[in-house]
Amino acid sequence: MSTPTSSRTRRDWFVDACVFLSALVMGLFMYLDRLDDPTVPGWLLVVDQITGALGCVALWWRRRWPVALSLAFIPVSAYSELVAGAQAAALFTVAIYRPVRVTLAIGLLSLVSVPVYTLVRPDPGVPPFFVVLLGLVVTIAVVGWGLFIRHRRQLVLSLRERAVRAETEARLRAEHAQHLAREEIAREMHDVLGHRLSLLSVHAGALEYRPDAPAEEIARAAKVIRESAHQALQDLREVIGVLRAPVGELPQPTLADVHDLVTESVRAGTPVTLDVARADGVPANAGRTAYRIVQEGLTNARKHAVGAEVAVAVRGAPGEGVTVEIRNAAPVTMTDRATTPHGSGQGLIGLAERVSLSGGRLEHHPTTDGGFVLSAWLPWPA
Repeated sequence: MSTPTSSRTRRDWFVDACVFLSALVMGLFMYLDRLDDPTVPGWLLVVDQITGALGCVALWWRRRWPVALSLAFIPVSAYSELVAGAQAAALFTVAIYRPVRVTLAIGLLSLVSVPVYTLVRPDPGVPPFFVVLLGLVVTIAVVGWGLFIRHRRQLVLSLRERAVRAETEARLRAEHAQHLAREEIAREMHDVLGHRLSLLSVHAGALEYRPDAPAEEIARAAKVIRESAHQALQDLREVIGVLRAPVGELPQPTLADVHDLVTESVRAGTPVTLDVARADGVPANAGRTAYRIVQEGLTNARKHAVGAEVAVAVRGAPGEGVTVEIRNAAPVTMTDRATTPHGSGQGLIGLAERVSLSGGRLEHHPTTDGGFVLSAWLPWPA
């Protein structure tokens, strides 16, 4: 623990004043006790008074130079009795602010000066052994009290640092949770709205490039656009609900909802065949991820292979995992390929992250006939 270098606080001024007054009172008490002692020469008493007064004044700098003051008091204490209080205060400060080995070294030097004092100023009424024993007890008490305060302060400082560190870690965890929640919102918005908006884009493009289409076909496309726009608004409200409620409270799709997803795509004009085998009892997380994979595959098929046939296959069993495959043929015409909207590829990137977090694998590649395959494997514990 280093010596404080900042300006004194009110508490520091109060403590320093109490230490100064205590050393001064102790010196005055010993002076009055020696005033009528015929064994003490007058000149020695005067020198002792001056030394004791200077020692008390020097205590105002005990926080800055505790070791220097203690070392200066040791030879002085060999002849001065009135500096004992100032010496004890300086040793106490060393025990608080300096390492233990420094404190013990100065304490031993202080004990060495006690026998010298008994030789320089012998007292006929007090045995030398008693003076040495008293000096030992006082030194041990001062050093022990100072070390106790030192370790107590270190403990308090350590607890404060732990509290600050815990608060920082809690803030970082909260920020990480917010980051994960935002990523979850982004994925949900892409998966849900991308599916709906692709329907809008395909049918709106058909109306734009085929203005001479039959009235029934135009009406059917307009109906799909209207229904998809309405459903997109509903999905958007559910996704934004993540900002107001925990994700677990929101309705989440399951593997059973894949049938509705395929039916919706068929109604929009995409020929889709669905094959779901041995997938009963799939875990909720795997089922939800499988749903998102199928959703992304159908969305990409509508964007890049308008009118092409799409085959969706889902299989799984406990211990073997869940396998999902979406395979679409090549676009019906090159015109359809050119007029379909192109994505940024962020959907497959986000889907790969989702599958990776679930402990699975995601693969996608074009086929030799111009089509595309999106496949994934998800774990299903036995």
